[in-house]
Amino acid sequence: MNHNTSLWIRLTWALAAIVPVPGLAQKQPEKPNMVLILADDMGFSDLGSFGSEINTPNLDKLAQEGLRITQFYNSGRCCPSRAALLTGLYPHQAGVGDMVQDKGTPAYQGYLNKNSATIAQLLKTAGYNTIVSGKWHVGLVPSAWAVNRGFDQSFTLQNNGSSYFNSEPLYNDGRTVTFQLNGREIQRYDTSRYLTQAITDFAVQSIDRVKDQRSPFFLYLAYNAPHWPIQALPEDIARYKGKYLQGWDALREARYHKLVSLGIIQKEWKLSPRYEKAQEWNALSAAEKDQWDTRMAIYAAMIDRMDQCIGQVLDKIKAIGRERNTLVIFLSDNGGSGDTVREWSYVTPKNGEPGSVHSIDSYDPPWGNASNTPFKLFKKNTHEGGIASPFIAWFPGKIKRNALSTQVSHITDIMPTLLELAGVRYPETLGKEKLTPLAGSSLTPLFQKPQATQPKTIFWEHEGSRAVRKGDWKLVAEINQPWELYDLKTDRSETNDLASRYPQKVKELEKEYLEWAGKVGIVDWNTIK
Repeated sequence: MNHNTSLWIRLTWALAAIVPVPGLAQKQPEKPNMVLILADDMGFSDLGSFGSEINTPNLDKLAQEGLRITQFYNSGRCCPSRAALLTGLYPHQAGVGDMVQDKGTPAYQGYLNKNSATIAQLLKTAGYNTIVSGKWHVGLVPSAWAVNRGFDQSFTLQNNGSSYFNSEPLYNDGRTVTFQLNGREIQRYDTSRYLTQAITDFAVQSIDRVKDQRSPFFLYLAYNAPHWPIQALPEDIARYKGKYLQGWDALREARYHKLVSLGIIQKEWKLSPRYEKAQEWNALSAAEKDQWDTRMAIYAAMIDRMDQCIGQVLDKIKAIGRERNTLVIFLSDNGGSGDTVREWSYVTPKNGEPGSVHSIDSYDPPWGNASNTPFKLFKKNTHEGGIASPFIAWFPGKIKRNALSTQVSHITDIMPTLLELAGVRYPETLGKEKLTPLAGSSLTPLFQKPQATQPKTIFWEHEGSRAVRKGDWKLVAEINQPWELYDLKTDRSETNDLASRYPQKVKELEKEYLEWAGKVGIVDWNTIK
């Protein structure tokens, strides 16, 4: 080799360290697109892949081709769960320990605080296009709006709920329903698109706007369905009318056995007793059975339409060629609801055609109890019926197909998962503000090793309802009630209270709960209500 040839080779390798040279430089991995889908007030067993008879083929396909976590938890209610999901913090740490009303303490100020950052704010530092479509509900003050929290494109319902056909107030106590389009207030009328479809339309249109950009996108798709008022499109209701005339006991039994056969729950876990205030189905008159059947048919139709709309979003992602590099996650913000809105004096009464814009109704505790099969209690409670969520993650080539994981997981785990995949380190500060350290941990180890599990401790508090789960032990109490203790390894449906048998375990877990409560700023609910 002569001197000139040797010099040329050395120069070529030196330049390769600075300038990309074909065949010498390695291509940087492409950052994934991310779609985070949140249902509202949907119970643990309301999807086909989690035991339901409701037609949910699009979500079931994601489950069959992806990962289901069978012991995934939310924060028990809409505002707290949304705050925890968006920030990776316990809701109290983000300022949203309850709803959007300021209760006078930092943990319950009712809007995202300055020491929290949203997923969108942090993904934008990695060049992501950020989109939110749907229910927001983490603060009515401008600093907490989506447009000021990292989202480039936003169509949001600011409040807890809305008619699915317009933006008329649901309440008669002065509260309004507010929709925003990129931070500007808009009105919806009876001629507007059905809300679930409108949320989908904006998501699809927003993806279309960025389809030619090389930057990845993050879509937070926050459906209001199936939150009350139960309203659905007539053609969707028609598919379910008459299917629930067998009653809630038969439905709970059918779902329970399907959950066991799918491997979602263990056969050792008993089906919890029927909700104590629910009547025996056979004691109802034919007219009453028909009314109850209609309520559940409307509720099922709402979930069916949501699944259809999720299919439209997935079709759009495939059409623009992004399917192979897109992560999709689905979960619910709390368990099925026990709300009985017809009995609330502050709800505007509407008693027209069930399921229409002229009706304000809920599906009520007996059906909420079925949604939460095999668990007991509801949204707002920290027993399993209020906090257990179906969880699906789909990422072609990155997640094992048809995988089940029993890893105990929490809604605060989603932020660290997405940041890891995007190559973003959670910062100590954002702007001039110090950020509270993340509460959760990444779920990515489960993508290829779903059977691998790690010990985890999770805490809850909502309006005095409280709980801690450490390993398989769970300590739980509703407001002003004594602690109950359960071994969830053998009794996740919480049918056998062991508190009197293991008083030392109660004291041990209570001590950990109180330490956490002090750390995150929890106040006795009886003193701040």
